[in-house]
Order: sequence, then structure tokens, then C-alpha cells
Amino acid sequence: MQRIALTEDLSFSRIVHGMWRLAEWDMSTQERLTFIEQCIELGITTFDHADIYGGYTCEGLFGEALRLKPELRDQIEIVTKTGIKLTGDFNPGQTLNHYDTTKAHIIRQAERSLQELAIDQIDTLLIHRPDPLMDPDEVAEAFTALHESGKVRTFGVSNHLPSQQRLLQSRLPFKLVTNQLELSPMQLKHFEDGAVDLCHEERMPLMAWSPLAGGRLFSEEDYAPLRDTLHTIAARHDVSGIDTVVYAWLLAHPARILPIIGSGKIERVQSGVEALKIELTREEWFEILKAARGRDVD
Repeated sequence: MQRIALTEDLSFSRIVHGMWRLAEWDMSTQERLTFIEQCIELGITTFDHADIYGGYTCEGLFGEALRLKPELRDQIEIVTKTGIKLTGDFNPGQTLNHYDTTKAHIIRQAERSLQELAIDQIDTLLIHRPDPLMDPDEVAEAFTALHESGKVRTFGVSNHLPSQQRLLQSRLPFKLVTNQLELSPMQLKHFEDGAVDLCHEERMPLMAWSPLAGGRLFSEEDYAPLRDTLHTIAARHDVSGIDTVVYAWLLAHPARILPIIGSGKIERVQSGVEALKIELTREEWFEILKAARGRDVD
């Protein structure tokens, strides 16, 4: 498995596994542990979380599995996100979903994530969504306190536009290490709004969430021309799945994109790893782009 360096002493597996839907997979604790071990065997050592996933349950489900075999912690990297507050039992009395990037909330949720995940240190903590009420100085205070206490190694953002990323970076005494963006042939806007370009400029690896458009690639009629093109290229490279070709398309970009696979089926995860063996030609890359856009380049 290829690895991508974020800092001198932290690297991620080129393919990341996302735990957004862990609560939906109906796995026992032992089955969750086995799944994590299978990912590690495939070379996937980086796992992506958020405090809100599964209605604030997914981190705990992962932590339950890790408690069965604590020594696995030394073999993996854990990313998690915070900054969204959802209504429900976890936040009694709250009547509206909203963002919260106050120092108190960031620190409280990071400490909760440590407990839920059964770990002593988060490898990378991200601000989940841009907060229009964010005070970048207050976020910097929270990040600095968590870093100095040893509770978080590195920090980044998720779904942030270049101006938002630059604003937060301007207040920090250390570099943000990643931006997690929705990227795929079905979601091209960040290739066009400067978000990918800024990460590339900063030599910052970026993470791509929902590379298969949440599974809509396989079923929605709007994507039929794209599916046809992906099937043609898959046959050309002797691979079985169009998902493998989509991952290869992201991997081929020079900005060092790390696709996040969100499936609880190990065969789907294997399809993602298989993409590392595919070398798309420049023409094939643009062939996919044309099918996604529905038009040729200008």
C-alpha cells in the first residue's frame, strides 16, 4: 500500500476507510474487529470518523472493537471531526442543528472522541464544516491546547473553501495537514473553485469523501453515460468494477488525493485497493471527465 506523508512523523495509507455508516452494518463487536483487521491486512491503516456519525455512536462502536485488541492502535491512524451539533438525545434541549466551533465545544468533543475511540491521542482532528460564526483565534486556542496536552497530533479542515482554510491557517502556529472534500467525477466543484488547487499549492494531501456519490453512481439515470464510459475503461484494464476505475481516477490526480471508502463489505474495500494497480492514461482521465460533464473540453 502506498503511503502519503502529512508531516515528518505522520503518514496515511493512500486508501482511507470511512466509518460514517458503521452503525448501519449490524456487526457484532468481534465482527467489527475482524473487519478492521481485514482492512489492515489490505494495507489500509487510516480510519476516518466524526463525533456525529451514527447519531454520535460510531466512534464508540469502533472503540468497543479496539478494546478487544488494544495493540492494533499502534498499527493505525485515526482521523475524526467535530464542529456540528445535532438535535436529539445527545444534546437535550437543543432545538436546531447548528455549527459550534467554540473552544469549549472543540475541546469537549475531542476529549469525548478519545474516550469513545478508546485511544490516548487523535492523529488528526478536523473542523467538520465551515462555521459562519467561527472565531479563528478561538479555534486556534482550542487546537493549541489539545496539541500541547498531547491529545491531538495534527489538525485539518473538512469541506472548507480556500478563503476559509486560509483564514484559519492565518491564526495557527502550525500547519493544517489536510482538507477533506467531496470529490468524484459526480462532484467536480472543488476542482473548479480553488479548493483542490490550494491544497496542491500548499503540498497538503487532501481526502476525498463520497467518491461514489453515496452509491448513486450505480443507479441514477443521470449517471448512465458516465457508467458506460467507466465500464469501457474497466474492461480495458481488466478490472471488474467501475468503482475501481473511479478510485483510480482520483488517485491519478497530482494533488495526492486519498479516497475514502465507506463500505462495510470487504470485497468493496478490496476494489478500492485494486485501483492502486491501475495507471490511467491522460486521455482516459479526460474521457471520464467528459462523460461526467457531458461535454468535451473547451
